[in-house]
Amino acid sequence: MSEVNAVTDKIDDDIELLIRHIEMLKVIRENQPVGIIKLSELTEIPRHKIRYSLKLLEKDNVIAPSPEGAVTTELYDEYMWEMSAYLEKLIKSITRVKNGIA
Repeated sequence: MSEVNAVTDKIDDDIELLIRHIEMLKVIRENQPVGIIKLSELTEIPRHKIRYSLKLLEKDNVIAPSPEGAVTTELYDEYMWEMSAYLEKLIKSITRVKNGIA
């Protein structure tokens, strides 16, 4: 059985997206205000993926547009704390699944 199948493909895609969002948030925070081209250069993520992530992060109100580029909002610290808590919960769930298989 291969490592990748219909069940895990979606999970892999979602995890890659989550990693990209977190990476971009950190880069935005360290370089704000920052535009799409600079974000792409700093992260080595293609511009079309940068645009998509910015759109989702703006929808979550964790970043905001400015004339000079994206900036983080006052919700950044809370968002990152909640993301960390979510990841801990996810790790516990995955561990339970793994232990049920073994």
